[in-house]
Amino acid sequence: MPVERAPNTVLHPWLQDEMTSILADLPALRPPETEAHAARTFWEVWQAGLTVHPTLLADLPPLRLLLVLDNLIGHKSADLVCWLFQHGVMPLYTPLSGSWLNLAESVQRILARRALDGQHPETSAQVMAWLAAEVRGWNANPTPFVWGGKRAARRQRARERRHALGGAGGYTRRPIARSRTRAA
Repeated sequence: MPVERAPNTVLHPWLQDEMTSILADLPALRPPETEAHAARTFWEVWQAGLTVHPTLLADLPPLRLLLVLDNLIGHKSADLVCWLFQHGVMPLYTPLSGSWLNLAESVQRILARRALDGQHPETSAQVMAWLAAEVRGWNANPTPFVWGGKRAARRQRARERRHALGGAGGYTRRPIARSRTRAA
């Protein structure tokens, strides 16, 4: 959805609409005979590894979805977090210096490059229209992300070309000729 600005007053209602449609497509919740203590346990298990534990609501629904978000202050607003909790969604935040964990940034870079390369937009409306068209195309036929693809294979080949020096971490690009005679 193209917008000129995305303050929380625009982002949060959009996110809530998207989450509502995603949750509607998920399988039905377990029968109500599951006790509240069991539901709370699932929430607490997911909080166990977090460095910051958000305060859970007193009455929690069953945990239905984990949502990974950027570590932006707007994503941690009490209104948004409480809404997510009320709908069975646990927000998990990427580490402050872990933008590489966020595939959204990779997708944004790919979409912007595909939509704008070789173009010379004259208005912001053109940019937004081109990006929206590219997103529709992406959604119709998404590019799969493969961790450990071509780049990982190149790195592995480079590691295989190294020749270790003794037991240390050093290496050479060429093997070192070893003498065949043993010192006495």
